[in-house]
Amino acid sequence: MRVYVPLTLPGLAEAYKTGELGTGPFVAYAVTPALREWYLSDDIEELEYAALNRAALASLRLLAADADAPRRRVVVAVDVPDGAAHADPDRGLEPAALGEVRVTGTVALARAAAVHVDLGDAENDVSAAADALPAADRGDDDAQFVVDGAEDHELLWYATQEIPNLVGLAD
Repeated sequence: MRVYVPLTLPGLAEAYKTGELGTGPFVAYAVTPALREWYLSDDIEELEYAALNRAALASLRLLAADADAPRRRVVVAVDVPDGAAHADPDRGLEPAALGEVRVTGTVALARAAAVHVDLGDAENDVSAAADALPAADRGDDDAQFVVDGAEDHELLWYATQEIPNLVGLAD
């Protein structure tokens, strides 16, 4: 099963150093039944893109909690055994939990298929979105507009061999 793990650049650097994305349980995003129902598509590529975007929003939340992290969203796409990721059926249709899964066990960074990261030109919008996130969560439409501005930036795809170069950005 492909899951999308939200991180920050310092989080990616730590995963590179330890060789592990995390020891379970930790939150990731995947194509869950609730995400399929919400997205209303049978196209697996579109569904995977929706899960990636859910993870990008979770990465933004990590950035909001870490003022020192470079203002770039980071998502690692990794393949885990089917039984290693579970969606909470009680939270499945909550908007904040769409696509959310709990990954059990240790996941080696070597299992990663790709890394997705914002370009440097997204930093201002991502920074503003991280600052606006608490107000957006409280229903402020102007703040939500700012958060949506970060989503206008596509995360770029990087091969796992490029991780050493990416983590150099976090130093």
